[in-house]
Amino acid sequence: METDTATYRTAHTGDPTAALHADSFVFPGAAGFFPNLRLLGLDAHGRALDWMSWQDATCLYARGAVAWTLGEPCLSVHGGINRRSGERSILRLHPIIAARGHVRPAAIDPTPTLTNQALFARDQQLCLYCGRQYHRGTLTRDHVQPVSKGGRDIWENVVTACFHCNSRKGNRTPQQAGMPLLAVPYRPSWIEHLILSNRNILADQMAFLKAQLPAKKPRRLAV
Repeated sequence: METDTATYRTAHTGDPTAALHADSFVFPGAAGFFPNLRLLGLDAHGRALDWMSWQDATCLYARGAVAWTLGEPCLSVHGGINRRSGERSILRLHPIIAARGHVRPAAIDPTPTLTNQALFARDQQLCLYCGRQYHRGTLTRDHVQPVSKGGRDIWENVVTACFHCNSRKGNRTPQQAGMPLLAVPYRPSWIEHLILSNRNILADQMAFLKAQLPAKKPRRLAV
């Protein structure tokens, strides 16, 4: 689709998205505009980089920086009026977008940032001591090896715990507290992190990400 990038600018800001609004989804079952929808950004070789907003994706399209796409268009973005043709410009964004000039070395597997939100998602909002599932607001981050005893704030040393179990464990190891872990903590791969960090993944995006998951054994129960 040929577009005139001038139709996506305003005279005041020069921002490619300043005159845009996203107002219609075209994927089945959608109703209205979902501002939390994110598009999956890839490098030019097809390696997943991160989620991007529709505004950032629109900038890539307007600059001609999209190398290729996957999936059926999921969002229509309406711009301004083309001064030459008198027609309104429309961009149809795809759920998976590979950008020109963006390359992540194949050997590098970024370490996902450790946040409580990502941790709770990894553990499926389960307390790994009592095994019950809780709302996010009643969960805490517990260091298996307490920080005061040399434990580090890293994926492999933290688990989700409810307030009661965290308080009961206190400044002790699970062995000292007589509270065995229900599963071994682990560092998610970057692809796992992308899946865990987005609650609104489209079918095309999920299929692509699942195909990129590293082959590994199921999570082991602690002994």
